Amino acid sequence: MSQHFYNQTRTRAISSSLLDNTSSMFCARFRTFQRKDTQCQAFVKRIIMSRLFKIIMISIISMNAFLMVLQTDYKIRYKLFRVFEFGEIVFVAVYSAEFYLKLYVDPINYWKDGYNLLDVVVILILSIPYSLRKIKGMHYPYLNVADGLQSLRILKLISYSRGIRTLITAMGQTAYTVFSVLFLLFILMYIFAILGFCLFGITDQGDMNNWGNLAVAFFTLFSLATVDGWTDLQQQLDTRNFALSRAFTIIFILLATFVFLSMFVGVMIIHTEDSIKKFEQELRLERHMAVMEEKHVVVKRQQEEVSRLMQTQKNADCKSFSELVENFKKTLRHTDPMVLDDFGTSLPFIDVYLSTLDNQDATIYKLQELYYEIVHVLSLMLEDLPQKKQSHSSDKVDKK
Repeated sequence: MSQHFYNQTRTRAISSSLLDNTSSMFCARFRTFQRKDTQCQAFVKRIIMSRLFKIIMISIISMNAFLMVLQTDYKIRYKLFRVFEFGEIVFVAVYSAEFYLKLYVDPINYWKDGYNLLDVVVILILSIPYSLRKIKGMHYPYLNVADGLQSLRILKLISYSRGIRTLITAMGQTAYTVFSVLFLLFILMYIFAILGFCLFGITDQGDMNNWGNLAVAFFTLFSLATVDGWTDLQQQLDTRNFALSRAFTIIFILLATFVFLSMFVGVMIIHTEDSIKKFEQELRLERHMAVMEEKHVVVKRQQEEVSRLMQTQKNADCKSFSELVENFKKTLRHTDPMVLDDFGTSLPFIDVYLSTLDNQDATIYKLQELYYEIVHVLSLMLEDLPQKKQSHSSDKVDKK
């Protein structure tokens, strides 16, 4: 018995070790796997990330939405039936081609993006009407529902609009806070619903249409929270002479509308501003990266030019490298980009230097005004000096 148990545990240990070794080897090979079609992948990726491709996709999605609006009119749908049928084939083909292109570029990380998953859901929705017509027939009762779900195609615009994605991100970040606010609002409505049922719904002359049970009381409180027709509801309570009806209505409207709903809007605004700031930071980072890439390209080209000059110096009859550079400068144009890494040529230094020159000019102007005032005072003193001498000499003569 013990020998059998030992052999069984040993077999399990060997099988588990083999499974672990196989999985580790598979993961190692998968990580070290390199595609052989990198050039084609890079080409397709450039096509997908290009601005022209995005404009084409946005135009096609907008045209699809416009044709779906026209299909709601029976006369237009009957006259342009062939156009709508051909357009449907084109739209499905374009959406499928977009899906396969993105999946070809990155077949693993494609499924990690939520917007890509949304595109997959839209493609699956496209196939629902065709599948139902083939399986259930043309007279299936829920076929109109499947056709109505085709309006979700316009959600593909979300993946091409960074502004909409920013708002969705803000809504996702506020989900927990908004849920807390809504939960507090539900507690408030629960308390006032039971209170309103007890005050206005159970008496003989009670308002059974608005406060007869808890579900109707919740709906009435929702109308009061949105301040939609609250005067009519209050008038119905006043006709039945309920003493506390006006205090009940005013307190609930103040708490629900001016506290909870305002809090909800404030939370949304705060998180939306944070998402917009992050979006602007991402744009600045992208611009900085684009400038750095362009700078790297220019520096690389300059290095190639310098190496070419060095090579031509060896083969040319120039006396020195400086003479060769001078000859090269004559061939430069004003549109040729130059990258200067010297601190004296950077924009912040130039800005500080120009502001320093402005301060120096202002200081020199003030010194000139001071010098002019000193000269004026000295000239007045020189004018007064002969008069003082004459008066002093006249005083001496009088004394004699």
